[in-house]
Amino acid sequence: MISDRLFTIREEGDAVLILDQTLLPHQYATRHLNALADAAHAIRAMLVRGAPLIGVTAAYGVALALKDGAGNEALQHACDTLAATRPTAANLRWALARMQARLAPLPVAQRRDAAWAEARAIAAEDAAANRRIGEHGLALIGQIAHRPVNLMTHCNAGWLATAAWGTALAPVYAARDAGLPVHVFVSETRPRNQGLLTVWELHEAGIPHTLIADNAAGHLLRQGKVDLVIVGADRIAANGDTANKIGTYLKALAARDNGVPFYVAAPAATIDWQCPDGSGIPIEERGGDELRHVGGLDRQDVHATVAIAPDRTPVANPAFDVTPAALIAGIVTERGVCAPGELRRLFPELP
Repeated sequence: MISDRLFTIREEGDAVLILDQTLLPHQYATRHLNALADAAHAIRAMLVRGAPLIGVTAAYGVALALKDGAGNEALQHACDTLAATRPTAANLRWALARMQARLAPLPVAQRRDAAWAEARAIAAEDAAANRRIGEHGLALIGQIAHRPVNLMTHCNAGWLATAAWGTALAPVYAARDAGLPVHVFVSETRPRNQGLLTVWELHEAGIPHTLIADNAAGHLLRQGKVDLVIVGADRIAANGDTANKIGTYLKALAARDNGVPFYVAAPAATIDWQCPDGSGIPIEERGGDELRHVGGLDRQDVHATVAIAPDRTPVANPAFDVTPAALIAGIVTERGVCAPGELRRLFPELP
């Protein structure tokens, strides 16, 4: 599925090549990350998006940081810098903790090569985990008797948000490969419009889809046009409460009111076992200009940004909301599908 053109992140010599997602869906462009500052900027400015991909990028950011010196101070500075980029996604801190645990005990001379190897392993493991999520999620789609299956999602949780395959869209790709017809209702996901990334992704894959305004979701659910909702996650608390892109909670409420099952798909790295419930999940507050301005192409196909509200307009711009476990029918991980309150059953090795 991931060709030379369709990728999110890969090594290129002693640099890292990423797909600049801020330019999609109108322009396909790549960017080189050559240093720690480049990786931190890519995460903070959302050139890379999605909790799993943020984690992979952070791991490679550590490797980039150690090119010019791999002492304890350099390692700690790299981890601190990357940890400060975005607060909500659990995968970011998970990846940094794993890099630090792997590298800190090693002699300084061994750390540079070990950092690249560990970042490479994190990326490969993410791709493998997401493929298994797709296999488990396919069973949920297969339970629906009629065809095509109408699925709704929110934000972007496809391969663009991961090392490969995606989370919420992994079952959709598995269904396509199995010859099971699926149609996807895609929310625009304002103010960053990540739903447009999902539209681009599904178009590239030849999967039928329909873009909808965020506020149309409840109407479609009430009309019986949606069979199930699957979303990704940026952090899952130990009790199953889930933080995802702002607007997810509203979809969960509408799905519950209309008897439509609502699922969350995410790898184990997204679960924060140290966070008992959703009240402990930090919610990123982003800048007001994201809401006051909107970007796109003008009539000459030139990228342009226009103001939709005066700069003086007060803005609240929370990037995520928390969906209570009680509204979630199941969580799909690489270990299988379970009720939110039964997550630990899938991970018996935990203390």
